[in-house]
Amino acid sequence: MDIKPTLQVIDAAKIKARPGVTKGQTLKPIVGHDERPTDRVRTALATYEPGTVEQLHWHPIEAYYFVISGRAIVRDLQGNEYEAGPGTSIYAPAGIAGAHEWEIVEPTQLLSVRASTDPARKMQFTVDKKTRRSYIDLEELARRGGVSFKSHY
Repeated sequence: MDIKPTLQVIDAAKIKARPGVTKGQTLKPIVGHDERPTDRVRTALATYEPGTVEQLHWHPIEAYYFVISGRAIVRDLQGNEYEAGPGTSIYAPAGIAGAHEWEIVEPTQLLSVRASTDPARKMQFTVDKKTRRSYIDLEELARRGGVSFKSHY
């Protein structure tokens, strides 16, 4: 029997960076994207410029981040602050209880991991800190494939 290997070895230096969802953020899609589809995992290298603030937000899926370099302050839904530097892991469970905000202190790079490649579950909802209402920009919703959903019945 002849088995063809499916292993992929990816050099992040050869991946073109593209703008992220926040001004001051760029992403290099590693796997789980159109260029390198996968079954269940989506990863990217995210780079942030100093002074970038990614507003309080949540995802309908789990999110995991590993800080490779730089320094940031991460805040939760209650405003608790956590220092995040090289070697720090941040795990945000699905839903508003896992909401988080990033304030970038110095140039920061992190590995971002999502446990789904389903466009409908990759959305990011911003949280108004006063009212705790969640929202998503209509253009971002359309870009993520969330304008129309297939029935689950």
